[in-house]
Amino acid sequence: MPEPVPADKPEGGDAPPADGDSEDGGEGESTELTGLFVEKPPDNVVVITGSEATFIAKVDSTTLTRKPVMKWLKGKWMDLGSKAGKHMQFKETYDRNTKIYTYEMKITKVIPGDAGGYRCEVTAKDKCDSCTFEITVEAAQQEQQADILSAFKRADAGEDEGDLDFSALLKATKKRKKPEEEKPEIDVWELLKNAHPSEYEKIAFQYGITDLRGMLKRLKKMHAPEPKHCEAFLKKLESCYSVDKGKKIVLTCEVVDPNVQVKWLKNGQEIKPSAKYVMEANGNIRTLTINRTTLADDAAYECVVGDDKSFTEVFVKEPPVTITKLMDDYHVVVGERVEFEIEVSEEGAHVMWFFEDTELHKDKDSKFRFKKDGKKHTLIIPEATLEDIGMYHAWTNGGHTKGELEVEEKQLEVLQDIADLTVKATDQAIFKCEVSDDKVTGKWFKDGVEVLPSDRIKMTHIGRFHRLIIDDVKPEDAGDYTFVPDGYALSLSAKLNFLEIKIDYVPRQDPPKIHLDTTGNMVSQNTIIVVAGNKLRLDVEITGEPAPTVVWSKGDKVITEGEGRVRVESRKDLSCFVIEGAEREDEGNYSICVTNPAGEDKANLFIKIVDVPDPPENVKCTKVGEDTATIIWDAPKFDGGAPIKGYLMERKKKGSSRWTKLNFDVYDSTTYEAKRMIEGILYEMRVFAVNSIGLSPPSLTSKPFMPIAPTSEPTRLTVHDVTDSTCSLKWLAPEKIGAGGLDGYVIEYCKDGDTEWVVANQELCERQGFVVRGLPVGEKINFRVVAVNIAGRSPPALLAQPVTIREIMEHPKIRLPRELRTKYIRKVGDKINLVVPFQGKPRPVATWYKDGQPVDPKMVNVRNSNVDTILFIRSAEREHSGTYELVLQIENLEDRATVVIRIVEKPGPPRNVKVTDVWGFNAALEWEAPKDDGNCEITGYTIQKADQKTKEWFTIYEHNRRPNCTASDLIMGNTYQFRVFSENLCGLSEDAGVSKNTAVIAKTGLQMKAANYKEKDMSCVPKFTQPLVDRCVVAGYSTAISCAVRAFPKPKIIWMKNKMIIGEDPKFLMQNNQGVLTLKIRKPSTFDGGMYSCRAVNDLGQDEVECRLDVKIFTEAPKE
Repeated sequence: MPEPVPADKPEGGDAPPADGDSEDGGEGESTELTGLFVEKPPDNVVVITGSEATFIAKVDSTTLTRKPVMKWLKGKWMDLGSKAGKHMQFKETYDRNTKIYTYEMKITKVIPGDAGGYRCEVTAKDKCDSCTFEITVEAAQQEQQADILSAFKRADAGEDEGDLDFSALLKATKKRKKPEEEKPEIDVWELLKNAHPSEYEKIAFQYGITDLRGMLKRLKKMHAPEPKHCEAFLKKLESCYSVDKGKKIVLTCEVVDPNVQVKWLKNGQEIKPSAKYVMEANGNIRTLTINRTTLADDAAYECVVGDDKSFTEVFVKEPPVTITKLMDDYHVVVGERVEFEIEVSEEGAHVMWFFEDTELHKDKDSKFRFKKDGKKHTLIIPEATLEDIGMYHAWTNGGHTKGELEVEEKQLEVLQDIADLTVKATDQAIFKCEVSDDKVTGKWFKDGVEVLPSDRIKMTHIGRFHRLIIDDVKPEDAGDYTFVPDGYALSLSAKLNFLEIKIDYVPRQDPPKIHLDTTGNMVSQNTIIVVAGNKLRLDVEITGEPAPTVVWSKGDKVITEGEGRVRVESRKDLSCFVIEGAEREDEGNYSICVTNPAGEDKANLFIKIVDVPDPPENVKCTKVGEDTATIIWDAPKFDGGAPIKGYLMERKKKGSSRWTKLNFDVYDSTTYEAKRMIEGILYEMRVFAVNSIGLSPPSLTSKPFMPIAPTSEPTRLTVHDVTDSTCSLKWLAPEKIGAGGLDGYVIEYCKDGDTEWVVANQELCERQGFVVRGLPVGEKINFRVVAVNIAGRSPPALLAQPVTIREIMEHPKIRLPRELRTKYIRKVGDKINLVVPFQGKPRPVATWYKDGQPVDPKMVNVRNSNVDTILFIRSAEREHSGTYELVLQIENLEDRATVVIRIVEKPGPPRNVKVTDVWGFNAALEWEAPKDDGNCEITGYTIQKADQKTKEWFTIYEHNRRPNCTASDLIMGNTYQFRVFSENLCGLSEDAGVSKNTAVIAKTGLQMKAANYKEKDMSCVPKFTQPLVDRCVVAGYSTAISCAVRAFPKPKIIWMKNKMIIGEDPKFLMQNNQGVLTLKIRKPSTFDGGMYSCRAVNDLGQDEVECRLDVKIFTEAPKE
């Protein structure tokens, strides 16, 4: 396994450590840190708030087998790739020539939250590299010194979340901030130097330093003594390692004594061998393998040999934690409990909570409570106040969500008042009331004196209902009873009347008499109102002698039950009609009939059951705006027997389970406009009906709707053309379109002075232009255009003044293009497309003529429009040449234009080529012009000669304009033949004219005598005149080694590396220039170092030279 080589760390130790060698527990492969960067971002960058910042990194891929993967990180673990958007942009380019990848990170409108430490990391299969840099953000137009503590403070601002700006919608209605007091600047490092180590954490918390480990590392370097020479280690542990959570990491060092025993420590505690910690010794190599790393393994490690120690740090990178369940909005009243709950992708994840721009801490803000339950994280506000209004945020290292809290003053509503009671002795009296808040407590008073519970008197509080129960009523219980809710200036009063039973002496033959009490529940004569679910006990006094018989009936049905929910109880001189838990079916006409031998009496009653109303129906959204929605619904089918007081509305985001109240006061209309909504988010609504009895069940949830605003009005509406019955309009798209998009346009018109607009297009027009047809001639017409999307119609775009519908007479005029005013020349086979614009109203008639005759439609295609005419020839031929005339007519007016077209091709060969004279080494040629000149002028001739022996043709003249020439410098004793090509605008002719006769160059009587000399022997054994020289080069930069050899015959050259012949490796280029031998090595790595030798061999012997090549990795010197 290769030894892990971590990236260089900048001095100061405040930047996050670069990724070290970490192995995948499944594959067991290691990642090597190598110098892949050709260009890195600067170490420290100072940026002004609101400006743009661009950072560039370049990677050389010549030695990589796969495409490299680049990651931009902020701090220790925040991957910025998930934050790409309008605020932060990433770009990647590739140069094929240099094989260099260029990566760019651009931050637009820099904010203070962008300050901090950054890291760019590149990986490619088994290689990786990383570099760190720091960004300091300064206020605009102010010069500030870089604060060294900024490297250890957490950035509070979030990243950009999309193109839509909802910040204006989400601002809290009430927000109070205390002014910050200016504090004198304190040198924290001086405090830390002089403080005891136990005080470090306190000082870091006081001055907002959250990266305590980085601070301690920097402080340690400030106190670090001079390094001592180590006797026990040949190679110590690297300064730091980095590994992903769940992977394994191998720590390796090399000791002097192969038999020595070592100890491994973690944070000063000795590590025992286990399945997690595997310790190995292989010769001088000592390794510690940590399997399945967790955040607990993020610590300092030591390898101890006697008194010598080797230190390192392991950084465990936590994978990004995403938010799976978003935060809901809350709408509560003062004192109500609020729980913001989210769910994350992993248990035990770190979640940061913010109120507006302030981070919330458990110790710092005792008002807030934080709860963790597996993947659920909850922010709890036990009792909400008006100061808590605002936006709350939850951040993880891979996600962000927010929710709005709205708090209103507590308002208590009486849903059911206390009713007066009239009871008899020994009966039970129950006072009951209902308020809107089920958490409200209260006290009961009688005639101003607080009522205390006893064996007869009981007070209950269940939900919204408060009851006072008095058993075995006595005369002293009569009086005024009052219920006072705690914390509210409100009281509910009722009266308890005690009914005394008087028995008068009557004769024994007294006809029966019904004594019906009309007080209590009687709202009118013989009508009793009962709240559904309550108990009705109607005691009716009966007199008569002898005792009469009592019969109760509902309608025609006699009630005889003595037990059950509806029953009749009989006592002496008293008949009791009881309904337990009144229901709607119990409503109706009841009668009581008493009879005895002396007669009978009868009384009729109507019992009315009142209840909470049915839920409203047909809740739906009829209109939406940018942040509003209009909701309508139908009143309940049954109002509960009491008039509807109004309605309460609630809304929620689709997919959420948290409903938010929209009104605390009863709303009396069936149309409601919901406000402060977010454009582009789906919402659902439900409605409650309220009467004097209480709150109805909720209505069915409305269909999801989305607040979307119509577009703004179309822009730059203009009139393009007008005829006797049409008007052509053009316009531009609206400036603001929004989330609803744009479906099309509606064009409307009306006569000047009228108010009735007529729609011109039956279907939406998608283009930004339209021709309105069927308009009356001579009328003044107003036009307007409306943009339409899913939210409805936009405001109209109007013309500044009406348009008169009348054809504008304009003389015909041909606008002949400049290139057609001269002779138009094209080659055979070319495509001809002549577009000639013209003017004229009404529409002119365009006609083409060729040589005085109308053009043949089989040879030429003509297409005419309102503004131009097109002459089209798909494939030009010689017969298309000629003079074309365009005639433009409007009634008796016309205009003409002429276009001369010439179609040319290559000429034919010259004629009658012949040799007219031969003298010395010269020959005279003549010929005649070709029969076919290709329909254009002959520009010259090309003359070639050929020897009868070789039959190879050589050009002796080009572009010769005359039909004759003289061939010179001919060779004695040879016979020559000549040929001539003609040339015009299209090029040389396909065939040549060949001379009918030849030119013979006669020999003269001269003879050459060869000189007598002895040829010198040049044979030589290979001998290197210049040897190879040892070299040391930098990795990644191409180099070459050279030597010189002398030998004859020409020797064979063999290059070797470490006595191994270098084959056809594309990395090496071998050259031999006149005995100078060069071996070029392209971008060498450390593996290319070694002994290189060059051997020269021929038939006489051989010679060899060698040198040593060292390849070193370039490292930057540490900065002061």
